[in-house]
Amino acid sequence: MRKLLAATILLGGASLAGPAAAQDYLVFRSPTGNIHCAIWTGEWAGVRCDMMELTPTYRKRPADCDLEWGQSFAVDAQGGGYLACVGDSVMDPNAFTLGYGKSVSLGAFTCSSAKTGMTCTNGQGHGFQIAKAKQKVF
Repeated sequence: MRKLLAATILLGGASLAGPAAAQDYLVFRSPTGNIHCAIWTGEWAGVRCDMMELTPTYRKRPADCDLEWGQSFAVDAQGGGYLACVGDSVMDPNAFTLGYGKSVSLGAFTCSSAKTGMTCTNGQGHGFQIAKAKQKVF
């Protein structure tokens, strides 16, 4: 039996509640398709966004990362945003488009889409703001 969670999509002050993805996992992308994101809840809850194209703000790869680095940004339920060392992608051809000016929340996480990029935060207000021209973790 699959478990459906409710995601809240905020549309300029109004909100629509609907089914998220099965297994407490929600995937979406920016209108340009340059940013692809996933939010998941549970024991290892988090948000991650992968970028197709960017001018990297962060250039020094951590010594302990032998995988891809610099195009994936993440935040867990506790702590600040970070650049993820990954060997996979959250890109999904079935992801819905999160339009500019809209937000999506699942669990304690919220991501907001704007013409200036995507901002994702955890319940503590930590996260990341990413765009093709500049990226920031906080």
